[in-house]
Amino acid sequence: MQNPTMLDPVSALIDFSNPHQPQGPRLRHAFGVPLQVLVAHQLDEVRGVLDAVQAAALAGAWCVGYVRYEAAPAFDAALVVHASDGPLAWFGVYDEALPWPTQPQPSGGAVEVAWQSGMPRADFDHALARIHADIAAGAYYQVNLTAPMVGRMAATPIPGAPAQALFAALQKAQPGGYSLYLDTGEEQILSVSPELFFDWRDGAVLTRPMKGTAARGTTPEADAAQALALQESTKERAENVMIVDLLRNDLSRIAESFSVQVPRLFHTEALPSVWQMTSDVTARSRAGVGLADLFGALFPWGSVTGAPKAAA
Repeated sequence: MQNPTMLDPVSALIDFSNPHQPQGPRLRHAFGVPLQVLVAHQLDEVRGVLDAVQAAALAGAWCVGYVRYEAAPAFDAALVVHASDGPLAWFGVYDEALPWPTQPQPSGGAVEVAWQSGMPRADFDHALARIHADIAAGAYYQVNLTAPMVGRMAATPIPGAPAQALFAALQKAQPGGYSLYLDTGEEQILSVSPELFFDWRDGAVLTRPMKGTAARGTTPEADAAQALALQESTKERAENVMIVDLLRNDLSRIAESFSVQVPRLFHTEALPSVWQMTSDVTARSRAGVGLADLFGALFPWGSVTGAPKAAA
């Protein structure tokens, strides 16, 4: 089959590492027009979409999409979120995976995006002061403070495909991991993440949370020293263990008795600009557990929220 180009109708691209063989072949495909689109706009529709995704996948289809962070209350009413600015879940169903598209010859220039923070400094300082007070009061012991950013693309080397050009630039800057380009017709999602949410096959569930970070060194000796300092840091290990414990508890909700394990703890992974500490938490899912049940146990991801999850 001839490879599509970046200018051909492509609604999705996936470029995933194999979590069981990180140095092995990658899952790298393009997808054209979906045969069917599964969408949830309301909280009570989210589980139904995931059930339909699982049924389509078991029937041999490819399903590519997302569950939005704001879908969290669909799984636990105690999880409070802001209003959603789009569908809570969206999946395209495809009958085949196409080869990775051929990159067209750039017309010159680089992808340039001017980014602006969506959180003024005063709001950041106020939020951080509240977090310090909440931690001191015991409301939670780890939380992620995040804010949106708004950008405007100034130039693109691939005329007619600015989002795909930006996706290619993001992949070049952050190779490896798990990359997704998705065009739903209403929005385009470009995700280049180094972190595995979960891998589920033949009843075996693998999660690999990331917590603990150190900058890469400027020389091989300094780089090795940075990795060692990260691995031996009491503070970074404590952060990692907090999420490992949270994941052990989350997985136990869908796991066979005594199957939750931590086969690898405090592993350092080299990313382009940082060393990242990861741990593996695994389990065997109980008979009858479905994709919606797995999301119900794990979503949103503990390393994204903090711990305890509902308070964070």
